[in-house]
Amino acid sequence: MNEIRYQAILEPQEEGGFTVTFPDIPEAITEGDSREEALFNATEVLGLCLDVRMEQSEALPQPTDTIGGEWITPYASVQAAVALRQIRELQGKTLSDMARLLNTSWPAAQRLERPNANPTLRQLERAAAAMGKRLTLSFE
Repeated sequence: MNEIRYQAILEPQEEGGFTVTFPDIPEAITEGDSREEALFNATEVLGLCLDVRMEQSEALPQPTDTIGGEWITPYASVQAAVALRQIRELQGKTLSDMARLLNTSWPAAQRLERPNANPTLRQLERAAAAMGKRLTLSFE
């Protein structure tokens, strides 16, 4: 599974600071007084927008490469939830299927795909294994 990330466009503003937009996620807009603050805020707004889309069972757009864009990766909790959902959907499985594979309840399986549920690494490893995958971590 590829890293979960989207392109952001940072536009310098006349009065100073930057506005950040995501071509693939139009509702994700933020700003910052400095480039570093704008990038930090971009990570947060990207995670929030992906979380809302997942809560509303909306499809997540495929990331596109944008000229002049900068790749933004959401927090690990968002990445884990998105990746697990993508794997499940690619395999044509429902949440009920995943719950059966994990020998757990449907609500417990659903929580694994919620960024704010904070599953443990053990739970994520079990879910990955149930889907025929392996959980890997990296630090950047």
